[in-house]
Amino acid sequence: MYAKCHPWTDEATSKQVDEISFNSSISTWKKTCFLAAKNASLSYQRALHLAPWLANIYVDVAAASDLCLSFKESPKEDLNVWSIAEKMCFGGILLEGYNDEFWVALGCLSDHTALKQHALIRGLNLDVSLAVAWAHLGKLYRREGEKKSAQQAFDRARSIEPSLALPWAGMSADADARNFDQNEAYECCLRAVQIFPLAEFQVGLAKLALHSSYLSSSEVFGAIQQALLRVPHYPESHNLNGLVCESRSDYPSAITSYRLARCALKSFAGESSESHLIDISINLARSLCMAGNESYAVEECENLRQKGQLDSEGLQIYALCLWKLGKNDTALSVTRSLASSVLSMEENLAAASISFICRLLYNISGQESAITSILKMPKQMFHSSKISFVVSAIHVLDQKNQLETIVSSSRSFLTSQEEIIAMHILITLSKLLKHGYEDSLGIQKGVDHLRKALHMYPNSSVLRNLLSYLLLSSKESRDLSLATRCSFLDLSDNQKDEVIKSAYEVLGAGNVACYTIGRFRKMFPFSSCRYQCHSGFRAIQQLQKYLHQEPWSFNARYMLTLNCYQKAREERFPPHVCRVIERLTAVAFSNQFQSIKNVSIQYQTFQLLLCAAEVYLQQGNNSECFRLVRSALGSSVQSGSLFFAHLLLCRAYAAEDDIVSLSKEYKRCLELRTDSHIGWIGLKFIESRFGLQEDSTIIPLSFEYCSKDIKLSWHMWIALYNMVQGLIANWSGDLVAAEESFSQACSLADGESCLFLCHGAICMEIARQTSESQYILRAITSLKKAKHTSPIPLPIVSLLLAQAEASIGSTAKWEINLRDEWFSWPPEERPAELLFQMHLLSKPPKDDSMSSSSIDYGNSSLRWILRATHMNPSCSRYWKFLLKDM
Repeated sequence: MYAKCHPWTDEATSKQVDEISFNSSISTWKKTCFLAAKNASLSYQRALHLAPWLANIYVDVAAASDLCLSFKESPKEDLNVWSIAEKMCFGGILLEGYNDEFWVALGCLSDHTALKQHALIRGLNLDVSLAVAWAHLGKLYRREGEKKSAQQAFDRARSIEPSLALPWAGMSADADARNFDQNEAYECCLRAVQIFPLAEFQVGLAKLALHSSYLSSSEVFGAIQQALLRVPHYPESHNLNGLVCESRSDYPSAITSYRLARCALKSFAGESSESHLIDISINLARSLCMAGNESYAVEECENLRQKGQLDSEGLQIYALCLWKLGKNDTALSVTRSLASSVLSMEENLAAASISFICRLLYNISGQESAITSILKMPKQMFHSSKISFVVSAIHVLDQKNQLETIVSSSRSFLTSQEEIIAMHILITLSKLLKHGYEDSLGIQKGVDHLRKALHMYPNSSVLRNLLSYLLLSSKESRDLSLATRCSFLDLSDNQKDEVIKSAYEVLGAGNVACYTIGRFRKMFPFSSCRYQCHSGFRAIQQLQKYLHQEPWSFNARYMLTLNCYQKAREERFPPHVCRVIERLTAVAFSNQFQSIKNVSIQYQTFQLLLCAAEVYLQQGNNSECFRLVRSALGSSVQSGSLFFAHLLLCRAYAAEDDIVSLSKEYKRCLELRTDSHIGWIGLKFIESRFGLQEDSTIIPLSFEYCSKDIKLSWHMWIALYNMVQGLIANWSGDLVAAEESFSQACSLADGESCLFLCHGAICMEIARQTSESQYILRAITSLKKAKHTSPIPLPIVSLLLAQAEASIGSTAKWEINLRDEWFSWPPEERPAELLFQMHLLSKPPKDDSMSSSSIDYGNSSLRWILRATHMNPSCSRYWKFLLKDM
């Protein structure tokens, strides 16, 4: 047992692998295992001398002797001579010839093919359901080239004993004969490794993973690491370990493994070592290049070139390293050598070489030179999906569309759905770049193309998430709600894409961009936005799951913090939610990713600093707020983002009544400017509140400049600014100016019921103060539009409309609108004013058309006024009517 399980440990695992030390460690490990097996054999032999009548001891001696032979440095004995293992197996069979396990042991330990077959068949004669015998018989048949008989034997073994590893490994080895695809072969081998982690099975699993997407998986990594402990003298095991480490971006470990593989190949390989040595050297050069050791990689490539062993992949690595070292002329020379041999290559190698040549030419000579070279190439060279992607990527950046015909023809060679979807992504990028202007992208063109692509592939999560991401980047208000509805959130999908935003990010960003992520306080029974996202609670729950799955993800913590901040804002910053935000931001600030010079990470850190500062400002901790904002001002972000840091400082100084500092920050905001409408609206409120206005045209012109790229909802933003002016005029007591501003807002956004409601309320207040009937008529017109344009019954509208109709003497319309108002409120949220109006309408309706109404008209007039007074005891009007009824 010790001989079988004793692991190999390499004492010379360093950047410069010592071949002598490696060979010494292998010899030491083999010697230790051999001595352990020898001691076991001697112990069994002593037991056999003491009890020669026990047949199973003979088999134990045979197994130990065979194990000793496997660790021996000298070659095996002559096949014409019976080995000790075979003799001892015969000894056990002479004593118990009816024991099927002894016959199977003889079949496994014998070196004679005929004897192995005879022993295994004899074991099956004794017990036809012996799965081990069928499995080893299948292995024997496969070694002899009888694949059909091997498949039948493996199938019988698996049907008898599904938990036996060898039949699953045999199925994986015969994948081609069984018409298995790569994934099925990998799953069969993985099943064998999980049942019995034999080194040969583990090496085979890594081989199968080379041709699939499982090479970087933890199952393959663990399997090849275990295999190294049992077969360190196999060059293949070290080479596969290097490939696995390379797929996991662990290039130093990959370099060490390739060097160990080369040492093992020189010391323990047979006649075919030369071709394997070339493969290992190319793998080593590639890892050196990826690790940033281009000079060492060039040395490896030059050694191979001197021997005439540098193939197409080696030439690509050689040219790439030379380019990274700044030797462009030499790199182009190597590239020409690669191009001269393209016609003699296989189809896949030729496609990879042409793709590499195009990319290297683009990086060395520029876009125009690469396009010129591509146009000179024979058209038959573009009959490959790999080349199609490279040419399409260059075409995306070409404003002249010189490669249009080549790109169009090469797309016909895309076969799989994944390739077609990837090409749609490239086409989308082309639409974004080529239909944009100045600093903006052609978002709408990209959205239109993705919508067409989704009609063909509606279940593609990649296309859906990209479409959602573009909708979020759009400035159209209606696109925000579409983004979260379009994204495809599949919790079982663990694939990551470094370019396209994940569904978690789209969901979180969509709710933040919508500004209202849910009715947490339920202050109103209606939505405050026509395009509101209704996934606020779901978003926070999903983002919490995302953070639990990837607690190391800075992006997951960032999105969860922003959504919690939105929740805190809607609930007026309750202490428990503020504490959650403080903990999340504290962990994020202590994260090592802050030090990474990444534009995205720096912007996210800037946003988190502002969120934390806002929380402290709401709690009255102004000193901590100032500290965090000043820290945010030190971030390397755009001036448009710094605008919001200074805007927050304006509010903080306003809280401390520091008008001088407030004025300085206000001027700084005007200097920095921003392309966000919300930023200018917030600055406008501060300007009007503290009288900071210097030039009345700066903010309006800046607000209009922000809307220049908006086509569909441009009028909505201008209407919003008119509404802000109306609110400011209302606060200052200038109701006439407020009415004019709201009237302009209603004319621009004729479908927004909330604007008509505000205009109607302003008109009624003016009418109350001035007793001018024209404002009553304006109020009635606006309130009717608000009532008709609202998709759901809008509270307060019918109540104001009822009062306006009553002011001009229309009692019947007053009653109708009052009843409509009653049903527009949930029972538990009806206000006191509505109860007071019901006091005035205490009599049942005269006609029978409303007899089915659920209003309790049986309540007395006194009961209505009592309920209204109880809900709002500060209203003197209610007390006057109550005294009259008393």
